[in-house]
Amino acid sequence: MKRGKKYRNSIQVLDREKEYPLDEAVRLVKEMAYAKFNEGVDMAVRLGVDTRKSEQMVRGSLVLPHGLGKKVTVLVFAKGEKVAEARDAGADHVGGEELVEKIEGGWMDFDRAIATPDMMKTVGRLGKVLGTRGLMPSPKKGTVTFELAGAISDAKAGQVDYRVDKGGVIHCPIGRVEFEEKMLVENVLTLMDSIVKARPASAKGTYIRRVFLSSTMGPGIKIDRQGLLLRLQD
Repeated sequence: MKRGKKYRNSIQVLDREKEYPLDEAVRLVKEMAYAKFNEGVDMAVRLGVDTRKSEQMVRGSLVLPHGLGKKVTVLVFAKGEKVAEARDAGADHVGGEELVEKIEGGWMDFDRAIATPDMMKTVGRLGKVLGTRGLMPSPKKGTVTFELAGAISDAKAGQVDYRVDKGGVIHCPIGRVEFEEKMLVENVLTLMDSIVKARPASAKGTYIRRVFLSSTMGPGIKIDRQGLLLRLQD
């Protein structure tokens, strides 16, 4: 892939072979962000798991302490008295069959979807549409629930979901370049703690293989894996 001049200039200060301490990696991500927009910051974690085995599919959901730095539009599938409850809790879109039909027609103007359990038979029609985008409500994510106020609050606060891909890598946003360094560091540590605790019992050998941090347009910066794991033990 041919890279632009700004990208090439940004990596001149980067040692691609070095594993950087977390704080230094965060500082470099902020320094090397060159886009005119407020770039996102993402983390990639390569795991020592066999994704061909269902019991080694690592996934999780958590609320980052400093959120993601953007407004989250929340849709709730509900009916009856739960409609008013969802609206009072701050949901941006609330409805039932009519929302399902709207989404089937191509409308996707939302970031998170929540559903009450009694709506899942109807929402199930959207499995292929929402599933491929990671938006399908799920009990494991806490997005199929009658406790709407808490679920909506978590979504608005920056709840993120992660799942290892076929290559054994987890990709997850952890904030934006405008965040203070301390905020990004705390978000990284919170996400890493969740991933470490999600280690499958059947996973053998080294579990956390490599960790990278990057901005939307910037290069990946390799983080000192051992130092990062030691910080989680503090």
